[in-house]
Amino acid sequence: MKKIGIMTTGGDCSGLNTVIQRIYRGSTMRGWRVIGIEDGTDGLATNPPRFIEFNENTLPIEYARLAGSFLHSGRPSALNFETAVERGKIKQFNNQLKKSLQQLRLDALILIGGNGSISLAWCNKDIYDGLQLICIPKTIDMDIPLTQRTIGFETAVQQLTTFCDQLMLTARSHHRWFVVQTMGRDCGQLALNSGVAVGARVILIPEIKFDVNSVIEHIKQTPEDHGIILVSEGISLRGHSGRPADMISRKLTAAGIPNRAVFPEHTQRVGDTVATDRLLATRMADCALNAIANNETYVMTAITDCECKTISLQDFFEAGDITSDPNIPDVKTSDAYVSPDDPLLQIATNLGIYIGETK
Repeated sequence: MKKIGIMTTGGDCSGLNTVIQRIYRGSTMRGWRVIGIEDGTDGLATNPPRFIEFNENTLPIEYARLAGSFLHSGRPSALNFETAVERGKIKQFNNQLKKSLQQLRLDALILIGGNGSISLAWCNKDIYDGLQLICIPKTIDMDIPLTQRTIGFETAVQQLTTFCDQLMLTARSHHRWFVVQTMGRDCGQLALNSGVAVGARVILIPEIKFDVNSVIEHIKQTPEDHGIILVSEGISLRGHSGRPADMISRKLTAAGIPNRAVFPEHTQRVGDTVATDRLLATRMADCALNAIANNETYVMTAITDCECKTISLQDFFEAGDITSDPNIPDVKTSDAYVSPDDPLLQIATNLGIYIGETK
């Protein structure tokens, strides 16, 4: 009987509990034993490691739709790669992770994480010697190379769209514009998809340069005197500091355009998991279990042309824009961004949405 470990790392999002529950259900159908490691790498950094044994009552199927991670993804005092570097304990940390995994006697570990977590897994692959490592991509940022979808993204788009739909009502009532700052770090996918869905008049993302004066002129020329302006948290405005939405809001105010800056913050990372994310979580869980059955290792599940399959972690890493991790010396992260050929960019332009100074 195989013994499988599950670990969620990085930020939480909707869909994590769905994929955990589907992994457990699929594993029991194969006669495999499943444990869940608590608090991400922090659960492996203690001696003995912290884990729970899964059974039918651990995570009932009716709770699998809920946001967040049943296994938790860390806490303020958690020991992870970043905090281990800060505390000068990275060598001891790496050694303890390897020791804990050996102590747990796992046949395979399924790591559900974002591009940072998966990049770290590849850069520190020696930690996982002796077991199969299967990664499942989850993030509301959708900044992971070689997969067209990530668990949590669709629910985050729905959450942000619903948030903006409600703002539109008060916007109309007060003849006012709302500058909404989205998550997404340096990737504009969340802002772009949500902006098109809600019918925003302006969408500003890190990948496309913009002229704030063009933004102002565009707003002044629109037939409405209210609406939504979506601003990704990763944009910058030369000569100005502070939160991006505040910076744009101040410029609009100076131009005589009534507006408010709004920050939905972590509401984008919660909400009952939408059906498309549940289906994605199920497909990726099944793909991960098939990979274990086929003795694959150092792979990631991915959606390519509607097919769910595994790709090597090396291919994932080398396919992205590889940048140095600002918090962990000698470690790099593989990032994906909105492509200049993304059809939503042209669709946004065709709909009269200002998205920046495109050619």
